[in-house]
Amino acid sequence: MVKIEENNVKNENEQKKAYLRGYRKHGKRIKRIESEIEEIRSMKMYPSMNNDGMPHGSGQGDLSGYAAELREKEDKLYYEGVEQVKAYNDISGRIRELEDEDERDVLFYRYIKGLEWWEIARSMDYSESWIYELHGRALRKLKI
Repeated sequence: MVKIEENNVKNENEQKKAYLRGYRKHGKRIKRIESEIEEIRSMKMYPSMNNDGMPHGSGQGDLSGYAAELREKEDKLYYEGVEQVKAYNDISGRIRELEDEDERDVLFYRYIKGLEWWEIARSMDYSESWIYELHGRALRKLKI
């Protein structure tokens, strides 16, 4: 019976961690989309290539494909930014509901700022093992 309860707590904590990681995932997607936009823009500076791999003129004739692709990526970037703000507001709101300030800080530094455990310990002036303890307590109390 105890083993089942431990597994339930472990599964619940894994779900909470996945939820908390959602904010940073949006940030990673934003960086990738920004890189894709940069790549699309830089390719337009060079001669166009057809599927045969050979250059064909200046590539400045028909910009509709380029503009459509660029617009699609910019729309994705905007959408991802909106989703990141929503995730931040939701996650930070739930973190603020925790009573203990240290527990709130650990979750904020880990899941919003993306700090490593040792960085959290250093910034909070605690040992890394105490940070793990605070993290576990915060996860148990966090409501999602």
